[in-house]
Amino acid sequence: MFSMPDIAVILAVVLILFGPGKLPGIGEALGKGIRNFRKATDQEDGDASRTVQKAEDKSASPEQAPKIKE
Repeated sequence: MFSMPDIAVILAVVLILFGPGKLPGIGEALGKGIRNFRKATDQEDGDASRTVQKAEDKSASPEQAPKIKE
């Protein structure tokens, strides 16, 4: 990952490029993006869990299993 001097250099470059006035807006936008990403991944995890649960429920009940024609 990044060491402390690397992070300091990155922060200094960002401060020089955008100035101190825009940093709160950039931080807010970054926070919203991370929040939305986490929300989307949590939702996908929930969808996958529900799909697996439905598949397990269907395989556990033999009366709902499809009949094979011979």
